[in-house]
Amino acid sequence: MLCVYRYCLFFLIVLSSTIIQAQQCSDVLATPLTQKLYNHLYQLKDAYTIFGHQDAMAYGVGWRGVAGKTDIADVVNDCPGLYGWDIANIELAAKNNIDGVPFSKIRSYIQDAYARGAVSTISWHANNPFTGKNAWDTTSQTVASILPGGVQHQKYILWLDRVAAFLQSIKTVDGNFIPVLFRPFHELTGDWFWWGKNNCTPAQFIALWNFTQDYLTKSKNIHHLIYVYNTADFEDAQSFLLRYPGDNRIDILSFDRYQYEGVDGPAIFLQVMKRQLGILTKLAAEKQKIAAIAETGYESIPDPQWWTSILYPLLQNYPVSHVLVWRNAGFMKSTQKMHYYAPYPGQVSEADFKLFYTYPKMLFEKKLATKNIYQ
Repeated sequence: MLCVYRYCLFFLIVLSSTIIQAQQCSDVLATPLTQKLYNHLYQLKDAYTIFGHQDAMAYGVGWRGVAGKTDIADVVNDCPGLYGWDIANIELAAKNNIDGVPFSKIRSYIQDAYARGAVSTISWHANNPFTGKNAWDTTSQTVASILPGGVQHQKYILWLDRVAAFLQSIKTVDGNFIPVLFRPFHELTGDWFWWGKNNCTPAQFIALWNFTQDYLTKSKNIHHLIYVYNTADFEDAQSFLLRYPGDNRIDILSFDRYQYEGVDGPAIFLQVMKRQLGILTKLAAEKQKIAAIAETGYESIPDPQWWTSILYPLLQNYPVSHVLVWRNAGFMKSTQKMHYYAPYPGQVSEADFKLFYTYPKMLFEKKLATKNIYQ
């Protein structure tokens, strides 16, 4: 009888621990698959960091549109555990996104990633609805113009309808919606996008976020999104949260920061990253949210040991759920230089990346698949 009692007590302790770890998505009507993914990401965050790469399946250095290929796989015989995509131009009813990737392909890539047990995240470099120019057009009054009562409000609704139609098309083979991490209005503390800090007040930004989220969830009945709040640089917790819509609207706290040559070299990069990661992970713990580095990297990775001497020490010391490096566009005619953030065969940091790949904390696609994050 004592053994039975001890067994029951052990079971209750385990069950209690599981309940504590379970986290409700900000969308209380989140689909079962979405809720399962969010719970698993929350549970994994303290022990692992998922490695991600933007546009990984679509193209790389010296190639484009080769089925089954990624630059990462060519280096370590494994793929990223997280795939980043951008849906800019979907609002214009275009066939291809801002980087020339067909939306039909993006849909297929997300479906393929899901089937292999990986995660997908979506950003949206939305064009400026007030001027008709791109996302980097920082004409003032843009946010005000698309809020209810604004002169471009109906245009913005049309744009959201097109976003919704694409999101609703992302389904499994048996018809279930595939969960995605949704990161709209990214780098919101920067001043280079029309939704940035210099182009709208905190109240206007929060109103824009709330309207967008409510329209997708309530008007379009979309419940397979995990919402990501994403800043650029910030000085402290107060500045990070200045435009925060609220705990009931956000699932993941994140920021973007890149290393640059010159004045923002490794010492400054590490210093700023440590300070911001300290703030971010403390806030995430207090709010029982997930912390992530939504974008980072070092263009062309000229440092042969960047992965193990710069990036990994940051990941090792903070509970970061995922980290995503930007795209491998290769040589760009517009800048007349190479533009890539992940290694490829022969790249100077290839050997170091192979070592980085072996670290137990890092989750690439094969190991992530064993975690059954959708079950």
